[in-house]
Amino acid sequence: MRYNLIEPGDNEDITNERRGSSFSVGKMAAFVHGGEEKLRRRHEILKFVESQKDFQDPIPPEFMSRKERVENNARKIVAMTDKIAFIDQSDMFEEGLLFQSLIMGRDFHAMSLHYAMFIPTIQGQADDDQLDYWLPLAVTRGIIGTYAQTELGHGTNISKLETTATYDEKTEEFVLHTPSVSATKWWSGGLGKSSNYAIIPAQLIINGNNKGLHMFIVQLRDLDTHMPLPGITIGDIGPKMGIPGNDNGFLIFNNYRIPRKNMFMRYSQVLSNGEYIAPKHSKLRYGTMVFVRSIMVRDQAMQLAAAVTIAIRYSSIRRQGEWKPGLKEVQILDYRTQQYRILPCLAQSFVFLFAATEVKNLYMKVNKQLSHGITELLQELHILSSGFKAVVTWEVAKGIEQCRLACGGHGYSHASGFPEIYSFAVAGCTYEGENIVMLLQVARFLMKTVKEIHSNSAHLATIAKYLLDARRYKSSFQRWQTVEYEDLVGDFEQAARNQLHILCFMAKSYLSRISQCSEPEISRILNLIGKLYMLHEISAHCYAFRMANYMSDEQMRSVKCGIYEILGNLRPDAVAIVDSFDFSDRELHSVLGRRDGNVYAAMLEWAKYSELNKTEVSNLAMLIQQCFTAKLLLLKSKDV
Repeated sequence: MRYNLIEPGDNEDITNERRGSSFSVGKMAAFVHGGEEKLRRRHEILKFVESQKDFQDPIPPEFMSRKERVENNARKIVAMTDKIAFIDQSDMFEEGLLFQSLIMGRDFHAMSLHYAMFIPTIQGQADDDQLDYWLPLAVTRGIIGTYAQTELGHGTNISKLETTATYDEKTEEFVLHTPSVSATKWWSGGLGKSSNYAIIPAQLIINGNNKGLHMFIVQLRDLDTHMPLPGITIGDIGPKMGIPGNDNGFLIFNNYRIPRKNMFMRYSQVLSNGEYIAPKHSKLRYGTMVFVRSIMVRDQAMQLAAAVTIAIRYSSIRRQGEWKPGLKEVQILDYRTQQYRILPCLAQSFVFLFAATEVKNLYMKVNKQLSHGITELLQELHILSSGFKAVVTWEVAKGIEQCRLACGGHGYSHASGFPEIYSFAVAGCTYEGENIVMLLQVARFLMKTVKEIHSNSAHLATIAKYLLDARRYKSSFQRWQTVEYEDLVGDFEQAARNQLHILCFMAKSYLSRISQCSEPEISRILNLIGKLYMLHEISAHCYAFRMANYMSDEQMRSVKCGIYEILGNLRPDAVAIVDSFDFSDRELHSVLGRRDGNVYAAMLEWAKYSELNKTEVSNLAMLIQQCFTAKLLLLKSKDV
């Protein structure tokens, strides 16, 4: 275990912060990560990764060209797959993701979707025979796959995807075709240059009838030469706002044929004679998207946790301004404005992280039930993952930006880690479902719930049971009968519009999790964090509460006072709290947030990697000099 975090040579201010902690960071870290054994294993994996020469970058990736970065990632991917036996491959949700993130950082790599979507789709959508054939190939990396759903013209609205798979009964084949430019598959990670297979969601056409979206496993490249197969046009989509080390690609089919058995048939089948057998539940084929969203919630929570760690550590060593002339300048973390900016983000990190566990557990439960044909929780999981994905990605993106701004000018440098963290996180607002659409799905669920409550036909699952709790609403359950339908609709519309439904469920998940803490000193901190989160969210949505007559003006003022009181209580433990996230310097990848707090010397060393610093006089300087010289000669000639 790496605790205590104090080492000789550390920055004095950050050392004093750690010495003043009121709780055991090691115990808090164990609680955050699910127990001492998981924390020990986390450190074991980190130690292994740091000991492997093949996993190291020759220079900081920020100083590489895109081509160099893609090639460097490819080199590390090969090394990672060669040594993947070090981790428990039955626990890809935690150990697998940690292993990848430690090696690849925040740069999605060519095999990101191979592990995150390609293999899970095979596991969830293939029938037993298909599973026996395809899964060993994918797991042993005999084939490298991606998941190509999004098209140029459609993303979130998957029912309108245009790529077709038309069944040819004579040859027992599906003919994949891209009918228009807007039907071009776009954005899929690893598609551009790396993958030789892809899972393709396409509209199934049988005898001219569209049976809706179905999943097909499709070979894209020759397994020996890696050249695209006839009928396939494929390539890289070019530079993006972030993740430069990933070859996101495009894909066009020109009447490309695949065998009938390449359609996944666990839930729906196409027989050799063209007979179609529909799935029992229309959402069964969307399990992969739900799985990815469940991963996203935790991943996004960790990005905010990283940003908060950087901001709080830097705020503890950065001094600015004097409270009294002649005294030492003040740590900027002591300013109430700085606390108000970043400590609520700290609270969000904890709540989102614990809520992510709830989503993961529900996914595992539903996945197990689906294998036995039980689908009753599927809608709940779909709504939960949609709402969490939307709320968490939005809040994380806003929170990271607040943390960056809290670090002043240095937050603008790539050395801070913020540009990489932000570009990684903000992509989550649009991929795997555009957030507005995700929240509208939650809103439709709530509107349906209103009708069921009003007609006494509501059978609410876990996510919505609180709606029947009298303590949560102005009216008791016994009075639902007398509440006007329009009033019910108004309340639920307000809840949906302001994301309150999901926020409420996350708060409940957090309280449930911290109730399991048996350490009084840890429990005290976790309770303060929970109160800060809830009061801050109430404050952020005070207009909605006020308009719905849930709060008085006096209560709103009390909320503000409560927030400031908790900020003061958390301030002495702020550094210790972010230490409990257990980020290594390798994971954090930030000069500003480094463990030892020696930021300024490290910043100078980082800058020396710049290509422009390899020579004292650059070609640019020579060009400028030549221009000035020419202009000077011209002026002199005019004087003559």
